[in-house]
Amino acid sequence: MTVPTPPIAQVKKLTHRELAEASAIRSIPVALPEKENGNMEYKRQVHHATTSRLRSLATQMSFRLDEGNGSCSYRLGVEDGGCHSLLDYSAIAESARVLEGIARSLNAVVLERKMIQGEIIASDDGTPVATNLAPTIIHERPLLGNGKDHLVVDEEDYDDDDEEKKNPDDVRLVAKPGIFTRCELTIQRVETHLLDPSPISLTEATRSLSIEGGSNSTDKPVLSGGDTPKGEDKTSVAETLSSRNVRVAVVGNVDAGKSTLIGTLTTSSLDDGRGKSRTSIMKHRHEIESGRTSTATTHLMGFRSTGEPITGKDRIRANKRKTEDEVARESYRIITLMDLAGHEKYLKTTIHGVSAGMADYALILVNSRHPPTHMTQHHLNLCCSFGIPVIVVFTKIDGCPEHAYKSSKKEVVKLLRAPDIGKKPFAVRNEQDIETCIGKLHTLAPLLETSCVNGQGIDLLQKLLFALPKRRRHEKKLNRPFEFLVEDIFNVPGVGGVVSGFVNAGELAVGATSHVYVGPTDDGSFMRTVAKSAHIARINTAHVTSGQSACLAFSLNKELRKKLRRGMVVLKESPTSTKEFDAEICVLKGEGTTIRKSYQAYVHILNVRQSAFARSIEIVNNNAMGVPGSNGRVDADDDDDDTIVLRPGSRAKVRFEFAKRPEYVRPGMRMLFRDGRVRGVGIVTGVPTKVEPV
Repeated sequence: MTVPTPPIAQVKKLTHRELAEASAIRSIPVALPEKENGNMEYKRQVHHATTSRLRSLATQMSFRLDEGNGSCSYRLGVEDGGCHSLLDYSAIAESARVLEGIARSLNAVVLERKMIQGEIIASDDGTPVATNLAPTIIHERPLLGNGKDHLVVDEEDYDDDDEEKKNPDDVRLVAKPGIFTRCELTIQRVETHLLDPSPISLTEATRSLSIEGGSNSTDKPVLSGGDTPKGEDKTSVAETLSSRNVRVAVVGNVDAGKSTLIGTLTTSSLDDGRGKSRTSIMKHRHEIESGRTSTATTHLMGFRSTGEPITGKDRIRANKRKTEDEVARESYRIITLMDLAGHEKYLKTTIHGVSAGMADYALILVNSRHPPTHMTQHHLNLCCSFGIPVIVVFTKIDGCPEHAYKSSKKEVVKLLRAPDIGKKPFAVRNEQDIETCIGKLHTLAPLLETSCVNGQGIDLLQKLLFALPKRRRHEKKLNRPFEFLVEDIFNVPGVGGVVSGFVNAGELAVGATSHVYVGPTDDGSFMRTVAKSAHIARINTAHVTSGQSACLAFSLNKELRKKLRRGMVVLKESPTSTKEFDAEICVLKGEGTTIRKSYQAYVHILNVRQSAFARSIEIVNNNAMGVPGSNGRVDADDDDDDTIVLRPGSRAKVRFEFAKRPEYVRPGMRMLFRDGRVRGVGIVTGVPTKVEPV
């Protein structure tokens, strides 16, 4: 016999009635309605949260912290419309415990935990009504401490007996059911290197604490051994990513182990000899399958103030790699490792990475089991052409035959001592050697031996990287006009056009009134738009300064987004573009090539890369190997057959013209030109003609 089921309409009607009754009961306002933006979040209750729910809550809390510049407030037991949720103390205390654990997982602490009762009471018939009496407010001690020992706060706000002074002796909370309670939490993020590098996991934080014994706990977040040195101010992530961020380019031959070394340094785990480390940092599927890097990528490696490296993987969540924002917030000093391609097929990508990467130093990796190849020589010439100090690292030293290593080392020393390189090799075997060479890297080339399988030399390399002083002082460019070099473009759903790149000069405050110019487009004009938001190391920020790698989101329609391309620039004022520029160049010694009128090459000027040809050439010094014409100068408009020929070692002033589109070029930019391999370097000295924005 079939049991009849109630009609669907009747079931829905009952459900709607119950929802209506519940909303009618929770209709007593205790706060203003919640705003979508800002650092204030309302929660009715958090209980029985799954792992995915905890991750969602952590993402939401991180957003609120970013909105409040590191501080946010949570109101528990309050609806989104600002009405009281009418829950008892046990439910609110459980929710506060879970949120405090989530805050701890984000390297944040609860400064204040305030319980409020007596705002609403139950009438004789059980209906909740607001009371005119003063509510009972109790300041409970946070379960994991309030962080007052290592946060910059006013002394009057956080005395030793803070909670006791705020709470009257004769007032106590009522924990029995039917007493409506709500809670206010004030959460503060510890910005940089002050907390322990392994915050407790979400599940561990929310399950290991007990409500009964936790409210009186005096445990505080553990400080690392690298406390802030005496006399040193506590600083923000933005300053860490600009003034204490050393950018290191990693180059070498295709089998030198560049990606493996970066993976070992950033994850703090050794390689298994079969590609474990490199797989963790590679970007594309074909790179993982072939083992060859084809793109230029950056990876952050953090250090405490004592020089101890930040662990790349969480101590509890061993299979989870730390994200860039976690590394940045925990670090006192950051090393940005730029992984560049080693195969000859991708040499142009490597040249662009070195040109636009603003590298302070370069690691030249050499496979100790094989002598250096012509690509190693190309990389050495490339770095020295840009004036970048080099550090030679011999990899795969484990199991390497002694005669093979000696042969490789002999060839490297020969390359370094060549006249066009002019470096003096210096073997680094201990910390004293690091102190000896650290201030002489423009003349010395340190040599290190490493193995990513058994860890030999990795600790010494980490100490050397920590000791490297910042060479490029971008903070001195703060007074210059804002200049942002676009390196990559994205179309993010729900956000719009986003560009990533490097802040080369000046500073910018993003927002609805932040008007900028993006370009030049193919016709030389600039697009006027608004920089809505910005990220540095995946951290939302309202202000970017020179020396930072950042992402900017623009208010561009669909048609204008199509015009975005790599090599553009973002300016606040006076946007100009040009198709011609003057440069003083030096032709590198090496394989012979002749440069004369109409010579065409591929030009790299910071992030700009485009084919250009020489319109005019003028010899700078008569002792060079150039052969001048009868008038000492050749011009593209001159019909005279006399020409100037530039050969290796020549110095000349050349006017170049871009072959395709105008670009943003200004005097002082360093340039490089190539036709297959690097042929010469120079500096832009002037821009004769400019195309004004349309």
